[in-house]
Amino acid sequence: MKKKVTGIGGIFFKCQSPEQMKAWYSQHLGLKTNEYGCLFEFRQMDKPNEVGYLNWSPFKEDTQYFNPSKKDFMINYRVENIEELVKELKAAGITILDEIEEYEYGKFVHILDPENNKIELWEPVDRAFD
Repeated sequence: MKKKVTGIGGIFFKCQSPEQMKAWYSQHLGLKTNEYGCLFEFRQMDKPNEVGYLNWSPFKEDTQYFNPSKKDFMINYRVENIEELVKELKAAGITILDEIEEYEYGKFVHILDPENNKIELWEPVDRAFD
């Protein structure tokens, strides 16, 4: 595989009140928030005519979505060819937490790094956000 991770797809963190956090960031830092957080639009370096997105998203502090990690954050990485990447990761003995799931905005799978941080891998379909 030539490419694996192509960028950051999202930054997710736990907080006491996601709604208050979104309102604070909107009021004081100008983030345009929605029910999930905020989308940051960018141009892709190797495909400058295509738009990419990064998702900033606060989660309730009791979310189970980051499990089995005990950390208060999770990073989502944009990847290419998620199926081949998962095969490589499995062959290398990396813990794969679930099966690849597909949505209109891309494919997802979760893995653990050596310190049990949950990582979300995302093969995006950016045009779904246009």
